Formats: sequence, structure tokens, C-alpha cells
Amino acid sequence: MKAAKRQNKLGKIFVISGPSGSGKTTLLTSLIQDKKIGKLLVKSCSVTTRPKRSQEREAKEYFFVTLLEFRRRLKAKKILEWTRYLGYYYGTLKEPLEKQLKGSKNVGLCLDLKGVRILKKIYPKNTVTIFVLPPSLSVLKERIQNRCRYTNQLEVARRMLLARRELQAAGKFDYCILNQNLPAALKELKSIFLRESGA
Repeated sequence: MKAAKRQNKLGKIFVISGPSGSGKTTLLTSLIQDKKIGKLLVKSCSVTTRPKRSQEREAKEYFFVTLLEFRRRLKAKKILEWTRYLGYYYGTLKEPLEKQLKGSKNVGLCLDLKGVRILKKIYPKNTVTIFVLPPSLSVLKERIQNRCRYTNQLEVARRMLLARRELQAAGKFDYCILNQNLPAALKELKSIFLRESGA
């Protein structure tokens, strides 16, 4: 009886957000690489119009499509949420995500604030939102500059302005994690996952 109930149980969506340079992608990747959690959590594969890089694999890192195909899927309501970044479009596909959830799989993904709000609205009972806080704005600026060594000061300033807006929304998330120390932040993220997934 218990096994049947477990099979019918929908998986959960763990959405991680935070400013550029907060460490959200590193935390999600590290969580999925954990031996125990890696069996219980899969990374959502987004669709993008960005060209495929040499080391990337189709349907592993992304589903790579043309702009025309992306727009066609948008019109057909096959994309749940989307954003435009550096001239390219990125989106979360409805069918693969729902297939994972119906298969009792937990799904992890990193999204901007708009994407978080949309998924929380569509799947209110199944979405866990986690915001990653940097230790301070000065540390965040340093991280952005280190990541973007060839980025001009105008772009750094633009990212910092966006970061301030994002930080104002942190209180609306289910959880907030301070990423001052990566191992400690990862430990907290693991604890949240195990609690929310019932693992």
C-alpha cells in the first residue's frame, strides 16, 4: 500500500534564485552531485536559442532550438516560463517537467524572479523556492567582477542594480540561504531538500 502511494506521489520542484554571482548554480550542481541526493533530484533541462558550445550535449545541458522554433513552442504553450538574456531566449519546457513530476521525480532549476513567480503560481503545492543571499553587496560586486573580467564597468553596474532589486524580493521565498561559505550553504540546502522531499 505504501509503495503504491509513493508511486502516485508527485515530485517537487526546487527553484533556486538569487543575484548573478550569488552561487545559485554552483549550489544546485553540487546538490545534484551528492551521492544520496543525486538519486532523488534531477536538473531541469531548459530550451534555448543560444548556439551549442563544443562541450555541450543536446538534451543534457539544453535543448537547442532556432528562434522560430522557440516562438512556435511559446505560441503552442509548450514553454512554462521564459526570459531573454544577452540576446538569446531561455525557457522551461512544460512536457519534460511534468513527466518528471508525474514520475515522482524531484526537479531542480535556477530561475530569475519572474520564472520563480510563474512556477509557484502554476504548481503552488509542489514548488519550493530558495533564495541565495551573498554575504554583502561589496562581496557580490567582487564576485561579478572576477567572473566577468572582460565586462566593462557599465555592465557590472547594471548587474549590481538588478541584484539590489532581486534582494528586495528575498523575503517572499520559502527559504533564504546565506552563501558566505559554500560548504555551509550546501549543507543548509541539503537539509531543505531532505525536509521538503520527505527523503
